[in-house]
Amino acid sequence: MSTEPTSIEGSVTPPTSIDSENSGVGASSQAEGTTGKRKVAPQRSQVWSHFTKFINSDGASKAKCNYCQKEFCCNMKKNVTGSLKYHIGSCKQNPSNVVDTSQGQLVLPRKGVEEGHLSTWRFDQEACRKGLAKMIVIDELPFKFVESEGFKKFMSVACPRFHIPSRTIMTRDVYQLYLDEMVKIKQLLRSSCSRVCLTTDTWTSLQRVNYLCITAHFIDNDWKLNKKILNFCPISSHKGESIGMVIEKCLLNWGIDKLFTVTVDNASSNDVAIGYLRKKFNPRGGLVQNGKYLHMRCMAHIVNLIVVEGLKEMNISVERVRGAVRYVRQSPARLQKFKECVVVEKIECKKVLCLDVCTRWNSTYLMLDTAQNFERAFERFEEQDTNFRAELERGEGWPSVDDWANVRNLRDFLEHFYEVTLRVSGTSYVMSNNFFDELSEIDILLRYAQLNSNVDFSVMAIKMKEKS
Repeated sequence: MSTEPTSIEGSVTPPTSIDSENSGVGASSQAEGTTGKRKVAPQRSQVWSHFTKFINSDGASKAKCNYCQKEFCCNMKKNVTGSLKYHIGSCKQNPSNVVDTSQGQLVLPRKGVEEGHLSTWRFDQEACRKGLAKMIVIDELPFKFVESEGFKKFMSVACPRFHIPSRTIMTRDVYQLYLDEMVKIKQLLRSSCSRVCLTTDTWTSLQRVNYLCITAHFIDNDWKLNKKILNFCPISSHKGESIGMVIEKCLLNWGIDKLFTVTVDNASSNDVAIGYLRKKFNPRGGLVQNGKYLHMRCMAHIVNLIVVEGLKEMNISVERVRGAVRYVRQSPARLQKFKECVVVEKIECKKVLCLDVCTRWNSTYLMLDTAQNFERAFERFEEQDTNFRAELERGEGWPSVDDWANVRNLRDFLEHFYEVTLRVSGTSYVMSNNFFDELSEIDILLRYAQLNSNVDFSVMAIKMKEKS
């Protein structure tokens, strides 16, 4: 039985069908059709395939989970289905949420990962926490990173089952990771029959705190070169005896009693520290030839002292170029105008102007190496910016043609020292076999520079030769 369509304000209401089984409500349905009221819309949400709707004793609409029988409010005028959808995904008795943990998932090798081989994976809360601790250490992230909103949202998508620990728990995990790795390294040192070479370095932070870093280098039974940082700690002072006591305490904690060499820079305090170690370890039989070859001087530091001495002779030209670079990089507007000058001059160099750190000569070399390509751009920039030359004249002055020539010659000269420093600063390969060749190359380079027709370069080479 159906009612005739009724027109309301130009619209047509489709006929309403009445189920034959519900004949008792036929009259009311017919009345609703004649008054223009719509029938109740069917429940189209997918959540209702997981829930059963009912009315409790208080007359409130409820929805009961078909799996765990948990009840939720479901008044469509007051409540939405968001809580029901969330429960479907988190319900432990929902068959679609049950994961077979006994079977692992195949994991293909990835580029840049240490374990680059085919393996299987299954969810493990403890393994995920350990991996998170390693990420904090490797990427030098703060402990509060685990409480950031972005990381939480990412983990909710990548691995919803992983319970993210707090930063306090993360701190404990990182410290436990350190203890576990310490046990492994101690076992490696005990099983290795080789002696240990140490490198140490000390410095003072901006907060005026003195720090010491101790690194061990040794060859294991598989003839593999190992590098391990044994300690990084604050020290009371840079006095030699204090440094020696800290190194001795560190070696005793690690169970190391066989030393081959200790590499340090040329500071006089290190001579005292090496003497202290020689006096303590010699009676124990832990040194070779009674410690005759214990003290090794860092070649990279020697090269650094030689170059710094040479830069003093070329300081004026370097200061003028440094002032020009500093002026251009002081604001984005100046840097953009300088880039426009580079385009006009058709300079194809893709490098970007960089300002050096005065205490690091290698950064000075990189600054000069980049700046000497943009001499014409600096000249055009000076024509467009009236304050450029005026401000530089208040300092060391405007870089002249002779200054740029000195910078180019100095750049070519320092390139040899820069490459030598890179080679001798390697930590994953042996350098002792190349030590003599590198020093001979520097000596020959300085001898030729002393014969240079440029008086400034000749004087600079003499000073560097005396320093070496």
